Formats: sequence, C-alpha cells, structure tokens
Amino acid sequence: MTPPTPLPPWLTRVGVFDLETTGVDVTRDRIVTAHVGVLDHHGTEIAARTWLADPGVPIPAGATAIHGITSERARRDGAPAAQVVAGVVTALRSLLDQGVPVVAYNAAFDFSLLAHEARRHRIAPLENPAPVIDPLVIDKAYDRYRPGKRTLEIVAAHYRVDLVGAHDASADAVAAGRVAQALAQRFPLPPSAAELHTRQIAWARAQAASLTDYFVRIGRIDPTDRLDGRWPVRDGDPTWQHSPAGSL
Repeated sequence: MTPPTPLPPWLTRVGVFDLETTGVDVTRDRIVTAHVGVLDHHGTEIAARTWLADPGVPIPAGATAIHGITSERARRDGAPAAQVVAGVVTALRSLLDQGVPVVAYNAAFDFSLLAHEARRHRIAPLENPAPVIDPLVIDKAYDRYRPGKRTLEIVAAHYRVDLVGAHDASADAVAAGRVAQALAQRFPLPPSAAELHTRQIAWARAQAASLTDYFVRIGRIDPTDRLDGRWPVRDGDPTWQHSPAGSL
C-alpha cells in the first residue's frame, strides 16, 4: 500500500472555523454558535474556543432542526451577540496575523456572515482575511466531475474523515480541517498557503460561473441572474450567499 503523501509544512498547523446561524442570508442572519480551533499535523485539535450567542432575534424552527439550538436556550445560556462576534473576530485575526491558515468549509458563507455581523455591532471586520483554505472549493477544483452532492458530510466520508455530530460548529470545523489535510495528501496543492489562497479566488469565481450556467439551463434562476463568485468574502445578492455549491 502506497504511504500517504506527507503534509506540506504550511498544513501541519492550521486554524479551523465554523458558524451555525439563524439562516443562510449572510446580510441578515445571525451567529448562534461559533468555533475556532487549531489542528496539529495529525489532525488533532490542540487549541479551541466555542461560543454560544444570544442572536437577539428568534431562531427559526428550520435552523433549530439543523443545529439543535432553540431561541429559549440561546436567550438563557448565550452571551450577547456583540461579545461573541468580537471574540470570533479576535481569535481569527490572531491566527491570520501569525500566518496560520484558517480552514472553513464553504468559507465564503462563514466569513461573509461574520463580516456583516461585525459591521452590525460596530466591530472592525477582518479585512481581506488570508490565507484561507476552503476544502469545498479545492475538492471541486481537483475532482470536478465526481458526481453527487458536496456537503461536508459527504465530502468528509469520501476522504475517510470521521464527522460525528454534523452541524455542530466544533465537529464541522475540525472535520473541515482534516478534509483539507486529506486533500493535500491526495492532490498536488500549490507550494504555499498564500498561493493556494490566490488560486481559490479564481477557482471560486469559475465554479460560480459554471453553476450559474447550470441553474439557468434547468430553470432554477433567470438568465439575467448570476451567482456571486467572490471569495472568501462576498457582498453581493444575499439570495445566493449560502453557495448552492455546498449542497450539490
């Protein structure tokens, strides 16, 4: 059996980031839970912080069905939203300032929603966060024609990464980090996190254009509509902020 390819040095210590929210509109929806951690070269989490927020708005039943947090629990046990947003921004800024890449699955959703939350609470947002690693974008770039959906659960299973407790911010963040490391052992990624970040900008744009064409063909969107392919932060039409690519 061929041994796995060693991890590139810039993937031997990575940050991981995930949000669970009140919905999928990055301009209006709010953070409910958040997780920021650090993985070592074995994929073991060696540092972590998890937040539960009182989002200040009711949590829809549909969102509760996904992540399990009710409005009552968030009001009772959650910290004020501004405090949570500030904590998450500070934790991510610290990692990025150290040059530690941050992994987030479908990163444009999490980073975009966080940016809007920061502005809502008058907190300085992350400006051009980098380097960011998005296993969804990378997987679609290197294995474009693999059939089936690309949810985190399915992609994690494809790369033999355990994901127990999906839609828990901690579990999803750690699994995404381990998928990123698995991708590096499967495919010839660029030689640095900075170059990978730059390539993902182009890949995400191309993937959004391709998905737009597909949705137009099947009548899901009007021919004049376009999916926002900006990455890792989007400020376009909120209808398409939670990239449908994550569910295809």
